[in-house]
Formats: sequence, structure tokens, C-alpha cells
Amino acid sequence: MMMSEQWLLLLLADAMLIIHVLFVAFVVLGLFAVYAGYFLKWRWVRNRVFRIVHLCAIGYVVVQSWLGAVCPLTTWEMALRAEAGAATYTGSFIQHWLQSLLYYSAPEWMFVVGYSVFGGLVLASWWVVRPHRRVRPR
Repeated sequence: MMMSEQWLLLLLADAMLIIHVLFVAFVVLGLFAVYAGYFLKWRWVRNRVFRIVHLCAIGYVVVQSWLGAVCPLTTWEMALRAEAGAATYTGSFIQHWLQSLLYYSAPEWMFVVGYSVFGGLVLASWWVVRPHRRVRPR
């Protein structure tokens, strides 16, 4: 494999990792923002589209954990690293630090429970911090 092709594959793998971190940040910080926004009276946390996307994001993670499926972002990242001939979870500075935030060891059941509880908190936020109803034009 040519060096430039390997570099491109590793760059794509790092980009996939960054997307993964941003997804996780959206899910985690989104819930924090909803509850903080309730107390700080931020109107945007009641935005229906934001809330639906946020609920779908954690719902996807919860269902995936119940099924024992590996996140496709992880699968794609590892496939790109393998194609580049790189060892997985070692490499660039970005990769090292972002992976240490995302990937940690614990029994599988702990992730299923954690994701399910977090998903329950997101779902509960629909009653605690109600999204705005759609206003239909007259």
C-alpha cells in the first residue's frame, strides 16, 4: 500500500472517531442542556426537532446495546485502520485521546444498564421539560 493511501485511510479513521465523539457529546450534553435549560429558562431546549433528534440518538444507542450490536461508527473506524495496516487503538494523538474518552472496559451488562437508564432520563425529560407544541399556521 502506498504511504499516501495509508495516510488517507488513517485520516478517515480519525475523522470517524471525531464524529463518534461528537455524537456522544450531543447525547450526553444534550440531556444536560435540557435540564439546565429548564432552570435557566432557555427556550431552545424545548425545540421539538432538537428533542426528537436527541431522543432518537439515545434510542438508537439503547436498542443497539440491547441487541448486543457494535456501533457502526466503531466498526467503520476499525475497518479503516485495519485497511491502512495500523493497529487498532494506537496511533495518532487525536486517536489516542478521543479513544480514551470513548472506549473503556466494563462488563457488557453495565453498558446495557447505563444506556437504558440514560435513555430513560432522556425520555423522562419529555415530561419534565416539555417540548413546544407545533403551532400550525392559520
